[in-house]
Amino acid sequence: MSNQTHILVTGAGGFIGGHLVAALLRQGHRVRAVDVKPQWQWYQRFSGADNRTLDLQQKENCIQAVNGCDWVYNLAADMGGMGFIENNKALCMLSVLINTHMLMAARECGATRFFFSSSACVYAGYKQKTTDNPGLKEEDAYPADPEDGYGWEKLFSERMCRHFHEDFGLETRVARFHNVYGPHGTFDGGREKAPAAICRKVIQAKLSGTNEIEIWGDGLQTRSFMYIDDCLHGVQAIMQSDIHEPVNLGSAEMVSINQLVDIVEEIAGVHLDRRYNLSAPKGVRGRSSDNTRIRQLLGWEPSIPLRVGMEKTYAWIYDQMISGSSKDSVFNRY
Repeated sequence: MSNQTHILVTGAGGFIGGHLVAALLRQGHRVRAVDVKPQWQWYQRFSGADNRTLDLQQKENCIQAVNGCDWVYNLAADMGGMGFIENNKALCMLSVLINTHMLMAARECGATRFFFSSSACVYAGYKQKTTDNPGLKEEDAYPADPEDGYGWEKLFSERMCRHFHEDFGLETRVARFHNVYGPHGTFDGGREKAPAAICRKVIQAKLSGTNEIEIWGDGLQTRSFMYIDDCLHGVQAIMQSDIHEPVNLGSAEMVSINQLVDIVEEIAGVHLDRRYNLSAPKGVRGRSSDNTRIRQLLGWEPSIPLRVGMEKTYAWIYDQMISGSSKDSVFNRY
């Protein structure tokens, strides 16, 4: 990829998309940034990009977005944390319109390479029933039993990418994200994921003096969390590779939710009473990334320690909260 490559990033107003636009601009590329949200609601917005507001569920808008672009990073989706995806299955499934129309537009407009952001939610639920999950391998997506709604949409779109490559020659790449976190994302409002939500709750308890935190589930459920810098490196490395099958992109550092709270409490310098909400959405019992394949194919895997990434994430969320900035008013200009 040369610095003259014209690149489209969809979902550019979101957390990962905003960071990816920033990285591509720093590298000197021409970037078209597209999101369905009004631009004042984008988490990051850069004057150096061709910023457009388009609803990509409509095929004609996908054509407009892709036209003239060489490479497509398709990150657009209607999604959020477990609280959102468990209660909005139809909305999550409707993202299949985005992915299908984007693939059709990429083919019709002559794009040469297409990246699809899939999710660890494609993995079979029967492989995630214990907290000591040994790590999910790529083949564990079949026989299929993905997360209802969101996971099925991602798994179907993975297959679409495969067949657009086989039938039409479109170079497609698929990464299965495992819980990406970091600054410049949502931390309230219902779509936030566990690292941001726990940072917010700890900060609220510290500032208010309530000395209590609510934890969804019993706190024993396990996950791995990947810092945004590792995600960006992996996304671009996979896009530039010759990997045609879906590949894990996540950290292998698995922790319980209780351990994640421990880390944030240590960063904040507080110790809180824990109230467990057993009726709240909590997802699978245990999930982590097996990185054997990405190490074999790229000689690399996500490696930023959770403690290091959470320090940066906590500091950013703390600054937003004490300044009174909402999730809908925080943006940067490049």
